Amino acid sequence: MNMETGPILSEVSVDIEFFEPAEAAALMRCTESWLRDGATSGRFPHACWGKGKIIFTSEHILEIAKLSEILPGSTGSLSASLPVSKERLIGTRSKVRLATAN
Repeated sequence: MNMETGPILSEVSVDIEFFEPAEAAALMRCTESWLRDGATSGRFPHACWGKGKIIFTSEHILEIAKLSEILPGSTGSLSASLPVSKERLIGTRSKVRLATAN
């Protein structure tokens, strides 16, 4: 490929930012645990780096905001779609096991 006709990498613009859960939570004004629970349960988009380190991109944060939005005439929020159980759940792993069992 001729260098003059190929894309020049210095001209490619990447406007995506990366946030650790604490940073994303501060930006979104929510709790870190709410974001982590949403990511580990599969409700929220996220990336995993290395050995399971959760990372949110700016695009993920926008998508989470859209998923959490309640519009006029809607029937509820994310929590309304989860089954109601009388079981006492402790920790994220219990919630994930219950969600995958249904």
